[in-house]
Amino acid sequence: MSPKSLLRHPLAVSTLDELANGAFQPAIGEIDELDPKAVKRVVMCSGKVYYDLLEQRRKNDQKDVAIVRIEQLYPFPHKAVQEALQPYAHVHDFVWCQEEPLNQGAWYCSQHHFREVVPFGAALRYAGRPASASPAVGYMSVHQKQQQDLVNDALNVD
Repeated sequence: MSPKSLLRHPLAVSTLDELANGAFQPAIGEIDELDPKAVKRVVMCSGKVYYDLLEQRRKNDQKDVAIVRIEQLYPFPHKAVQEALQPYAHVHDFVWCQEEPLNQGAWYCSQHHFREVVPFGAALRYAGRPASASPAVGYMSVHQKQQQDLVNDALNVD
């Protein structure tokens, strides 16, 4: 199932050539032209939160944060993710960002895989909603505030 919010999103499009001749990519590296040497943080994510992260990073004109998408969580594509992260072997600050609460989603079941693919000695932390018994808060204003907070948490480099 995919979210309808991306149905007509201008960034979530493929050309006819990509559809006809392309292939599924289990991991997708940074799409903007960033100098890998200038990157201080790598944010990994899956799903539609990617577009929120990308739009906010572009709005902030941040050149020191790379975003890597992991499109397949099971079986985990270790090699493809390692290849996407390879330009950032010098980075020590890695973040997994997700919309789901801490006790749900990919972080809950896959963080051991994320830890296996980041460079040895690098820090990996979570940016997302706090643990919750419910998958959603129930109030749009609270949801939007939480969404902005998790995007800011993932992108802000101190």
